[in-house]
Amino acid sequence: MSALPINPLSALGDVAQINPVGGLGSPAQILATPSTDQSGGGFGGALSQAIDALQQTQDTASTAATALATGQTSDPTTAVTDVENAQLAMELASTITQKASSALQTIFQTQA
Repeated sequence: MSALPINPLSALGDVAQINPVGGLGSPAQILATPSTDQSGGGFGGALSQAIDALQQTQDTASTAATALATGQTSDPTTAVTDVENAQLAMELASTITQKASSALQTIFQTQA
């Protein structure tokens, strides 16, 4: 009995086709671009843009997952990539929230 070679998995295809996760842009772009919406510039504007980008990522993932579940998509790797991007974005937002909360608690403890 001879062993058959196993081909490597190529579910995602060429790695070069995977788009990087979008976000706010470089720190220089965030600081140099004033916000034009009503939330104002600076930290508040950047936070508002980050929340809007997170919501857009979640909406894209939801649409892609629904299309995949109903069989309306011809490229399942795009749907999986969109869901993974949304998961990573949510994990990042959660980590940032935890770090900010911890920093705020430390500041309050030093003032007491």
